[in-house]
Amino acid sequence: VQLQASGGGLVQAGTSLQLSCAASGFIFRNYGVAWFRQALGKDREFVAAITWGGRSIYYADFVKGRFTISRDNAKDAAFLQMNSLKPEDTAIYYCAAALQFNEATLRSRYEYDYWGQGTQVTVSS
Repeated sequence: VQLQASGGGLVQAGTSLQLSCAASGFIFRNYGVAWFRQALGKDREFVAAITWGGRSIYYADFVKGRFTISRDNAKDAAFLQMNSLKPEDTAIYYCAAALQFNEATLRSRYEYDYWGQGTQVTVSS
């Protein structure tokens, strides 16, 4: 089982990045997917989530209108398009997958079965 996050980098404030999450070793289309992030010295926090079929999407308040989560089940992949990046978006971004996925618990990191290794996003001012 593997989730491989990629696409991070060093960018200036106001620009965009797209993160990718490639899945293997499990039936990806059966799992809800989320992105979390962890800034230096802080707890891991929920960013966005998408249900197995992509019909329902959820965002943390601090990214609404700037970030877009999506998935392509045919390619076993998920994405996080990040626009209008701010220095406070600097963090390691992780993708995660959960088989049991519901609106009440999807913001909790403990609900996820599989995690990627993370990709660093650094936004300079």
